[in-house]
Amino acid sequence: MASLLRTSPSSFLTCPRLSSTSSTSSISHLCFVPGNIRGRIQLNPKKNRSHYHVSVMNVATEINSLEQAKKIDTNENARPVYPFAAIVGQDEMKLCLLLNVIDPKIGGVMIMGDRGTGKSTTVRSLVDLLPEITVVSGDPYNSDPRDPELMGKEVREKVQKREELPVIETKINMVDLPLGATEDRVCGTIDIEKALTEGVKAFEPGLLAKANRGILYVDEVNLLDDHLVDVLLDSAASGWNTVEREGISISHPARFILIGSGNPEEGELRPQLLDRFGMHAQVGTVRDPELRVKIVEERASFDSNPKEFRESYLAEQLKLQEQITSARSNLSKVQMDQDLKVKISKVCAELDVDGLRGDIVTNRAARALAALKGRDQVTAEDVGIVIPNCLRHRLRKDPLESMDSGILVTEKFYEVFS
Repeated sequence: MASLLRTSPSSFLTCPRLSSTSSTSSISHLCFVPGNIRGRIQLNPKKNRSHYHVSVMNVATEINSLEQAKKIDTNENARPVYPFAAIVGQDEMKLCLLLNVIDPKIGGVMIMGDRGTGKSTTVRSLVDLLPEITVVSGDPYNSDPRDPELMGKEVREKVQKREELPVIETKINMVDLPLGATEDRVCGTIDIEKALTEGVKAFEPGLLAKANRGILYVDEVNLLDDHLVDVLLDSAASGWNTVEREGISISHPARFILIGSGNPEEGELRPQLLDRFGMHAQVGTVRDPELRVKIVEERASFDSNPKEFRESYLAEQLKLQEQITSARSNLSKVQMDQDLKVKISKVCAELDVDGLRGDIVTNRAARALAALKGRDQVTAEDVGIVIPNCLRHRLRKDPLESMDSGILVTEKFYEVFS
C-alpha cells in the first residue's frame, strides 16, 4: 500500500492507476483482504459479483500539497539545457533545425554522424528557441482553434456548435521517443482507470498526441524497432494517428516535426522512413585542434556553473529567438521566381530522384532560408545552400560509388544553375 501513496493525486480520485500490462493477479492481490482499510482506501466485496468494489474514503490534503511542492521544485531545479547559440561549428545541422522550426511543413531532419559530435545536445538545445503557438486549453492534442486539420474530435464538434473555445499561448512541445517505448505508449491505448471505475471505454492519448504541432525527437533512430517505425511512417504520411484496439476506434491529428539522429556505423535506416525526413544533415568530428579546445572549455564551463554559462549567452539566444519569430511571420510573403522552380525540378529529374518530395522540400527550405535572412525573395544562392540537404538521402544507393551523395547534388546544381 506504500507504493499507492506515491502515485499522483489524480489517481486517488478513483482508483490506483494500473498500467496496460498489469495482470489480473495483481488486481486480486490488491483487493485480497475484504473490509480492511489501509491508507484511507477501503476495499469492500460485493456478493454475487466476481470483482471487488473500490471506494475512496478521504484523501489527505497533505498529499496534494506535497505533489505541488515537488512540481514547483522540479521546475526550479530542472536540468539545464546547453544554449543553442553556444554550439561551436556544426553549421549544417543547426541550419537544418532552424529551417524546420520556421517552416514545420519541410518535414523534419535526419542527423547522421560520428559519436560524440553533439547531435543530441544540439537538438535538445533547440527547446529554448521554440516559439509560442495558440492551443485550445485543456486539449490533449494541442488543437489549433482556427485550423480544422489540427483539431481533435471534441474541439471540432464544439466549433461546429459555435461554442467559445478557451485558448492559451504555449511553447512548441518537444517529445522524446525512447527506443524501448511500447506501441501502446506511442499510439495511445484504452484508459484502464476509467474502465475499472466507471465501466466505460475511454482513450488515453500517447506520445503522438502530445507531439501534435510540436517536435518528435528519436535518438538513435536507426536502432528503433520495426513496429514503431511502421507507426511513425503511418502518422508521418497522413498527419493523423488512428487507433483500433479493445473496441476503441479513434483518430486524432499527429502533425509533428520528426527529428532523428544516429550513427551510420550502428546500422542503416529503412529507406521508407529515411524518405519521410525532409532534410538530411551530416555531422563530422571537428579536426581543428584550436576549435576542439574551445569546445572542451565551453563544455567544462557549462558543467561547472550552468546558470552563469546560460546567462552569458542570453543576449544571443534572445536575438536568435526574435529572428525565428520574425521569419515565421514573414514566411508567407517570400516569393520564388518560376525560373528557380524549374531549375530545382530539373536537378531532381537529372539526379533520378524518386517522387516529388525532393522538389517540394527544396522549395520550402529555400523560402525558409530567405525568411531567416530577412528577405522576401529567394535567390539561387539560397537554393544552393539547402539543396544538398534536401536531396542527398533521396538518391539511389550505388555500392560502387565512392563520392558523397551531397557532392553529387552540389555538382549537378552548379551544372544546371550555371
